[in-house]
Amino acid sequence: MQYTKRLFSMKPSLIEKITLIGDQKTSHLENTRNNIESLSKKVLNEHRKIFNFWIEAYGCSANFSDMEIISGILQQDGFNLVDQPEHADINLIVTCSVKNSTEHKMIDRIKSLTNINKPLIIAGCLPAADERMVKSLSPSASLIGPDSIKLVSKMSLAALEHNPITNLESMKDEKINLPKLRINPIISIVQISTGCLSECTFCQTKLAKGNLRSFRTGHIINQINTDIEMGIKEIWLTSTDNGCYGLDIGTNIVNLLRGCEQIDKYFKIRLGMLNPMYLKNFGKEISIAYSASNKLFKFIHIPIQSGSESILRKMKRGHTINSLMELVDRLKNNIPDITIATDIITGFPSETDEDFDKTMKLIRDIEPDIVNSSKFSSRPGTMASRMVKVNDEIISRRSEMLHKLIKKIALEKNSKWQGWKGEILIDDVENGILKGRNDYYKSISLDKDPNQLLCQDNNKDNKNTNILHENNESHSIFVKKRSIFQNPHMGKRVIVKVISNSHHTLCAIPLEIVN
Repeated sequence: MQYTKRLFSMKPSLIEKITLIGDQKTSHLENTRNNIESLSKKVLNEHRKIFNFWIEAYGCSANFSDMEIISGILQQDGFNLVDQPEHADINLIVTCSVKNSTEHKMIDRIKSLTNINKPLIIAGCLPAADERMVKSLSPSASLIGPDSIKLVSKMSLAALEHNPITNLESMKDEKINLPKLRINPIISIVQISTGCLSECTFCQTKLAKGNLRSFRTGHIINQINTDIEMGIKEIWLTSTDNGCYGLDIGTNIVNLLRGCEQIDKYFKIRLGMLNPMYLKNFGKEISIAYSASNKLFKFIHIPIQSGSESILRKMKRGHTINSLMELVDRLKNNIPDITIATDIITGFPSETDEDFDKTMKLIRDIEPDIVNSSKFSSRPGTMASRMVKVNDEIISRRSEMLHKLIKKIALEKNSKWQGWKGEILIDDVENGILKGRNDYYKSISLDKDPNQLLCQDNNKDNKNTNILHENNESHSIFVKKRSIFQNPHMGKRVIVKVISNSHHTLCAIPLEIVN
């Protein structure tokens, strides 16, 4: 395995120890690949049948993209997707390890799938970050890393022969222009890189995905062109950190956006998370890109994590409050109604009441539309896991205070959209209700249709859809996918009027169908 050459550094030193598969295992990995090849051929020759698979995924949009790719590869190679894991010949799960609560869900699901007594493949970040723990949960499972999913068909065939294989190697192949079984008929999740350049002391994703490896801009543009030709209307550019995209190959995220702008077709772009550490170096260019583009949703996700300079240094976040505020001010001056999303960690080790007060003040100053608030999770292998913890009761109290502020700000921000008229792109169906996004990526539900412009099926009794919504999980995602694909209004552009709001969504009535 070849490692990405270290770039110029504007940041603190790397997480103290990252366990990766090194050069000493090269011959072993080559043998593993050969074993996968021979076992898969053996299964095909002996059985020559169509195998059924079940897959579920959790976590970030990159994980959902992995699920789409894995499903697409399996389907292309003759496997058939089924509705229940009990009906499958082989089950797969794409895991997330970002928080303790998420890991606990992963552990429960791995145990449940193991107890079905069918071959199991565990993918995603968890096996790459903590292989020993995952193997202890399901000793007979095959493990596949985030950057080796192209081997999934061959590994599946080997697993069906009761030969579990572990391949956590980071392959050189890009996750671009691969077959996909889409979750949504008008949304394409396009991964633009894997890994990152950050060194956050709390992050286990770094342990799983390693250093930055950006995919070629031309390949990404080709993927988007192909997607649009297939009817895609919304492109999600995603990665571990879009802010550092391209810095290993002599480009950056602004150049990629400029390339996307050259595509002379209708589509919208949702730009995924950008860490302020690198974003601050081209804040002027990114704000110009947002204000000038008619393709880019006026939505930006900048995780700030804390409002305390002391805590930011302990997190090794690589940005200051001043640099962050300069960036936010520039964005708001150029795009006054821009939707800002951010992330906050409450109770990072050594966080004092004063540190937390500074975070609350920063949230009041920025007034983000969306805040993903998490209690600190001590993730194995990270530097923060060895720091002195804050009392759980204190963390819970602070978290409750933060959530109250978040809801208050969100409600105030959304109330300003009352009476707004404009165009939305319908991109979802939830409990029979059509949902769309305006240019500012505001979630807008079409719960009423007085003019009967959109005669939708308000099937609110769909049990599968309700289970998905209530649990906020993805294990029924392809069940939900069917109702989305069957709805004739997906991808339509509609003029609407907002008539009400909550802290998390707007409700509107349709006035005119644009297309």
